[in-house]
Amino acid sequence: MRFGNGFQPRSHWPAALFALTALSAALFTGCSGAAGNNPGPADTTPPSVSVSTPQSGATVSGSVTVSANASDNVGVAGVQFLLDGGNLGTEVTSPPFSTSWNTTQSSNAAHTLSARARDAAGNTATSAMVTVTVTNTLSPLQLDLVNVATGLTHPLDLQAPADGTGRLFVAEQGGKIKIIQNGQVLATAFLDIGAKLSNSAGEEGLLGLAFHPQYATNRRFFVNYTSFAGGALHTVIAEYKASAADANVADPAEKILLTVNQPETNHNGGGLAFGYDGNQRFLYIALGDGGGGGDVHGTIGNGQDTNTLLGKILRIDVDSVPAPGLQYAIPSSNPFVNQAGLDEIWLYGLRNPFRFSFDQPTRNLWIGDVGQGAFEEVDLLTPLQGGANLGWRCREGTHTFNFTANCQTATLIDPIFDYPHANSDATVIGGYVYHGTLIPQLANTYVFGDFISGHIWTLTQDAQSQWVRTQVLTAGAGNLSAFGQGQNGELYTAGYSSGVISHIHQVGTP
Repeated sequence: MRFGNGFQPRSHWPAALFALTALSAALFTGCSGAAGNNPGPADTTPPSVSVSTPQSGATVSGSVTVSANASDNVGVAGVQFLLDGGNLGTEVTSPPFSTSWNTTQSSNAAHTLSARARDAAGNTATSAMVTVTVTNTLSPLQLDLVNVATGLTHPLDLQAPADGTGRLFVAEQGGKIKIIQNGQVLATAFLDIGAKLSNSAGEEGLLGLAFHPQYATNRRFFVNYTSFAGGALHTVIAEYKASAADANVADPAEKILLTVNQPETNHNGGGLAFGYDGNQRFLYIALGDGGGGGDVHGTIGNGQDTNTLLGKILRIDVDSVPAPGLQYAIPSSNPFVNQAGLDEIWLYGLRNPFRFSFDQPTRNLWIGDVGQGAFEEVDLLTPLQGGANLGWRCREGTHTFNFTANCQTATLIDPIFDYPHANSDATVIGGYVYHGTLIPQLANTYVFGDFISGHIWTLTQDAQSQWVRTQVLTAGAGNLSAFGQGQNGELYTAGYSSGVISHIHQVGTP
């Protein structure tokens, strides 16, 4: 409060005036604004909050992700999860609002979960409770592979668009995309780009496929393949559209978004996927380190060099107005925008991230990064870890590989799990977190495997938060090239040598 020129030190104020001033100050504590202006009414609207996973009535075991949906007119400042009325972990202060619950530390009984949201004005609200049953004494999980379709030729990727049709699309290394509908492989290929490929063997060919999140209305999809057009080997990221006249046939018109020169024929990466980036969905692209052995290209290796796109996970915007000279936009939140390094880079320090996926409830990114000669690794990144250095070629997994001077000052993010080349394991194939309904014991569990051995594993955390791998299946040596996830959350495998697409199924169930 400001007074006129007759202001006197407080010690000379009459007692009544002093008391009135003190009362006035107390009434307006915490208010802001220009002198003489009354502040607006305080926000009293509580947040809206509900537990989204697990659903009420679910049976859970092992490590479970607990998630909440929360919104507020002035913004959600945090969500605290409650287990049987007590705090479950620490408050989560930014989306996605989720935490991990190790059910092995809870009794085998019914438990209640709820979420308490707090907004920026200090208002709170608690969700309705959901009741779930913890059962960690289930009989050992027995899985098998049930054939869905046969007759494919070297399938390398398996995707299901969000269009409600239940169709599975299989990308063959030779350049064809086939459709599985109602248990049958359609005779006519959805797309055939075989004439554009550099090769259809080794680590070249049609390597990846991704459907736009709004594919049901815009018919857009994207492919990752290798080409020798122009006389030099390069990776091509291209956009196509399904025909407006026939949903089972693609328009052959191609829009090339990005090309990246490849110094060798191996380590091309190949994965494509749309992430969960708030109000927008950006396209993520996996590129290997350029091949050869030991990442010998460049002075520090391509994986560590942020001035090359090789050895990276890229993130681009395919929905906004393209940046000058490009066929796509650069998300302004990419970590190297206005920094040293290429704007497209999201993560670096990778060797050959052939397969990766996003877990929708948590928005976390899971990567299977193929190792050099001794170790394979699985990486887990949150949406807040853009710009992370995953270590290659300084490290192979958690083990020192070529730890040169640049590595000594770098902040390296270790994988959550790595495994040695033993029992014929030698090429990790990244998979998916299971969100189907047919195998409750797999709920919220990461499923992945190995191409060379054909082993299929789950990856879960124990009571000490250590990641534990458990073998649950085998697809056969040299036969596991990809996992797929249907719209219903069920998981599938692609058999490279057999040409069989299979469904992961629990023994003893329909």
